[in-house]
Amino acid sequence: MAMKFKTHGNSRGRKALQYRGTKCLNCEHPLDKSDIYCPHCSQLNSNKQLSAKDFFGEFLGSIVVYDSRLRNTLKDLLIKPGVITRNYARGQMLKYANPFRFFLSVSIIYFLANGLLDVLNPGTDNDSDTNKMNFNSKLADRSFIDSLSQNLATTTSGAISLADSIKKLQTPKPIKYISDEELDAMPFAKNYTERFSLYNDFYEKYEIKSATVALDSLHHRNTSFNRWVYSKNSTVDKIRENPSAFFSFIISKTPFFLFFFTPFFAIFFWLIYSRKKYTYMEHMVFIFHIFSFIFLTMLLFLIPDLIIGSQFLVGCLFIFIGPIYFYKALRNFYGQSRPITLIKFVFLNTVFVIGLTFAAAIFVAASAAIY
Repeated sequence: MAMKFKTHGNSRGRKALQYRGTKCLNCEHPLDKSDIYCPHCSQLNSNKQLSAKDFFGEFLGSIVVYDSRLRNTLKDLLIKPGVITRNYARGQMLKYANPFRFFLSVSIIYFLANGLLDVLNPGTDNDSDTNKMNFNSKLADRSFIDSLSQNLATTTSGAISLADSIKKLQTPKPIKYISDEELDAMPFAKNYTERFSLYNDFYEKYEIKSATVALDSLHHRNTSFNRWVYSKNSTVDKIRENPSAFFSFIISKTPFFLFFFTPFFAIFFWLIYSRKKYTYMEHMVFIFHIFSFIFLTMLLFLIPDLIIGSQFLVGCLFIFIGPIYFYKALRNFYGQSRPITLIKFVFLNTVFVIGLTFAAAIFVAASAAIY
């Protein structure tokens, strides 16, 4: 009997028979001496004190197991559209990385790598765009000067016209005052819009950055909501002064935006594939696998596109590779005919574009609110 149990592990290792108990130390589930792992929580059945050798041995072992899952995930995700989702839905979960965690990991790695490449190898596009903008600005100024000169030369009252024009430009826009009580009587959306418009006009005219001082001048209550609305004027200034920083702020949140957009998108999969045996969560897994493929491919194309000096491969991904992959994934996972799959492919792409547009608008507005 002793020889039978020795085959389960090293005689001095944590899996050895002499260290096994009859109760799980983690969940207290009853165990037998023959149980290497707890069938209830999967913890190792061992009461041996943890040594450095045991710790690093188990650590390396877990890496090897994760590597095999990562290898299977990368292989099937890249070259077998839809098959990875089909296998996962059929119960082969330990064979692959968790689809939700894998999506977040690969998308975040992509943005980090892309940002690192921008720092290490800044392109000339930004500089050329800046120079172009400066050049166009100079041309615009020159055109304005030429036009002004012509007007002064052909108009006897040119000096008076110029003075009137400058006076109009310097005259502040009149503020349409609305009391706090009138704003509170409006529906929330109109209340916020009118309140922000009033505060913005006041901010532009008097350039008062302190919300407390501004609210006191406007005779509005000094509430946290009013202060927050007024503070958005500074946010507008920040975005106006450095739009690229705001754009980078939004882009960095893209993985989380797609993560929360997916449940909405999955509803349409659930509706048009209602006759299939798949659950709502399995439709979500399918979508996360599609998004993971997109970010993984973009990650693989980073260096080649950098060498080429253009976004050629990424462009091919979104124009050719991505749509073909999505169509084949639908075919392989849901197993319907080509004409039916094509119709649903067009429908789902249309829903994606429309839904993403509305969701992105809400996302940008929410990002500006917390920026």
